[in-house]
Amino acid sequence: MSAVAEVLTTVARNHDPRCSELPTCPVCADSMVAAEASAYVSDHVISYLWTCDTCGYGFVTKHSVKRFTCN
Repeated sequence: MSAVAEVLTTVARNHDPRCSELPTCPVCADSMVAAEASAYVSDHVISYLWTCDTCGYGFVTKHSVKRFTCN
């Protein structure tokens, strides 16, 4: 089975580090619930592999994370 993937950059709209908006499939617009895999790209970047359960389209998102400090 061949796989097609593209990298999509996401911008977090919610400032709460525990909440995020889940992506939708760019092909069929079905909502995605959980990433298939994740990986640290660098100290402040995490990438996620998404595969649509409805149409099988795959894509990767990259997220920049900020370091939180405790006061």
